Amino acid sequence: MIEIEAEAVRSLLDDLDAGFDAAVEAMKSTKGRVVVTGIGKSGIIGQKIAATLASTGTAAFFLHPSEALHGDLGMILEGDVVLALSYSGESTEVAAIVPQVKRRGATLIAMTGKPASTLGKAADILVRITLKEEACPLNLAPTASTTAQLAMGDALAMALSVEKGFRPEDFAALHPGGKLGKRFLRVEDLMRTGVDVPSVPVDAPMKDVVYEMSKKRLGITGVVDAAGTLVGAVSDGDLRRLLEKDAFQIARETAANAMTREPKTIRKEALATEALSIMERRKITSLFVVDADGRPVGALHLHDLWGVESI
Repeated sequence: MIEIEAEAVRSLLDDLDAGFDAAVEAMKSTKGRVVVTGIGKSGIIGQKIAATLASTGTAAFFLHPSEALHGDLGMILEGDVVLALSYSGESTEVAAIVPQVKRRGATLIAMTGKPASTLGKAADILVRITLKEEACPLNLAPTASTTAQLAMGDALAMALSVEKGFRPEDFAALHPGGKLGKRFLRVEDLMRTGVDVPSVPVDAPMKDVVYEMSKKRLGITGVVDAAGTLVGAVSDGDLRRLLEKDAFQIARETAANAMTREPKTIRKEALATEALSIMERRKITSLFVVDADGRPVGALHLHDLWGVESI
């Protein structure tokens, strides 16, 4: 059974003709949406194809043909592309909406194994699926045919994503809740801003430095000059080293005397994974985010990056 379905997928290589290219071009150039339709098992495959198209940057949705005949045809607009799935090309519900699809000014792409069928002959573009037999012992239940539909639908979606220049960052934008989305979050999506960014002037006394570090709870504070440029940072480690050196002198120091100069920084446009990589390499737990002029606009703590994986 599995071999029959595998052969159905392999045979699709012979079906990749001008119709496939035309279907990709039609979906790429449309100013409307891609409407996928089908009934029964083909409808279930159609739902998956519509979801894959939508998740890879193409405005797409599934329209049940029976519901379309009872009012949902209003979902199809002039300029849309309708991808209709029916291996036989004679599914009653799908064939019934074909004249309405044409009347509404949409382009009809048929994915079928029977080019001479009602659906095949009515289509503006034909995507062929050649099949020797179903995997069903009775050669009746849609099995190999739906596997082939799924593979061809994935091929259309992936070819379309390449043609549209779909990038990993675009994928992440459409999948913000998943692990893949987190991999491509930007620093600006996670950083602390405004009053939550610890900062003191270069001449701040150490009591103010300690207060700022305690209040913002990042274990560090930035040190800025009169122009607001980040010129250094004072960390918990810097304080410990000063205490070890002279516990009585620390009260008389200023931020300028205690700070580490030229701390490692990052820009807000960088990937969050880059920030995590910097922290891991330098064995630090906080990182300042600066603008083009070196002024701090945000801060990140290692805890802010939980769930973000290094690439």
